[in-house]
Amino acid sequence: MTTLIYTHEACLAHDPGPHHPESPDRLHAVLAALNNPDFANVQWREAPRGTREQVLHVHSEDYVATVEALAPVEGYQMLDGGDTIMSPGSLEAVMRCVGAACAAVDAVVAGEARNAFCATRPCGHHAEAGRAMGFCIFNQAAIAAFHARAEHGLRRIAVVDFDVHHGNGTQNSFYRDPDLFYGSSHQSPFYPGTGARHETGVNQNIVNIPLALACDSEGFRARMRDEMLPALRRFAPELLIISAGLDAHFKDPLGGLNFTDDDFHWITTELMKVADESSQGRVVSILEGGYSLDALATGTAAHVRALMQAA
Repeated sequence: MTTLIYTHEACLAHDPGPHHPESPDRLHAVLAALNNPDFANVQWREAPRGTREQVLHVHSEDYVATVEALAPVEGYQMLDGGDTIMSPGSLEAVMRCVGAACAAVDAVVAGEARNAFCATRPCGHHAEAGRAMGFCIFNQAAIAAFHARAEHGLRRIAVVDFDVHHGNGTQNSFYRDPDLFYGSSHQSPFYPGTGARHETGVNQNIVNIPLALACDSEGFRARMRDEMLPALRRFAPELLIISAGLDAHFKDPLGGLNFTDDDFHWITTELMKVADESSQGRVVSILEGGYSLDALATGTAAHVRALMQAA
């Protein structure tokens, strides 16, 4: 079976304005990297539009209604202190992000593929149940987990996040449910200020691995081998979702970690091994951060190569 890639041109229409790091150029870079002969065997699928019901698995009715009401017809609309900005194309973009994540879950659970990658934007892991935050409007990784539960009867679902920033929104959505696992490696201290080691959830179902400024490959891999991977194996997920942030790369202008493309390939491979053991290899990966266009392109390519090798 091949790896599936979900994307949609609407994700290019989310435009938070000149000089904003979360620009359409990010997705252009990812798509250019994946449109070459190395990835000839992947199967591309158009992301469907997500449904309001899917969004409401994670976000409150009031918040969803607010986002819908504020979606501009022209110009820009700030949703937080200035980080998260909507343009006329943003609502459609985030609904395609949600649709991609849920369709990817449907496909891997149905056995159409062992894994899938959602080449979509904006990112989602900071979005809380009732507020936008950190470039994120809806939290598609968390939504995908609850969709797997609601539509397919899966109970034990894990999200592993290697973005340079801690995914506070995903953690908060999972914190009080022992059948959901959230694991994050992230720079600390750093935005958004969450993700301390003592934040462990109701049943040790939250695993945070704070990494010091300038942490390199050796430090990252040791912590993941010693802490994250054993905890994930003990949890034994039925489905593994990856929040694939590429901003821990040493080239990234917003982060301060020193990962390489090989690190993204390595951690993807290791996560696939766990998925093989407990979840029939079922993995859905969702693009999160990454703000060096070069590093985003090469890091995504390394990540998807690892997915293809497992497929």
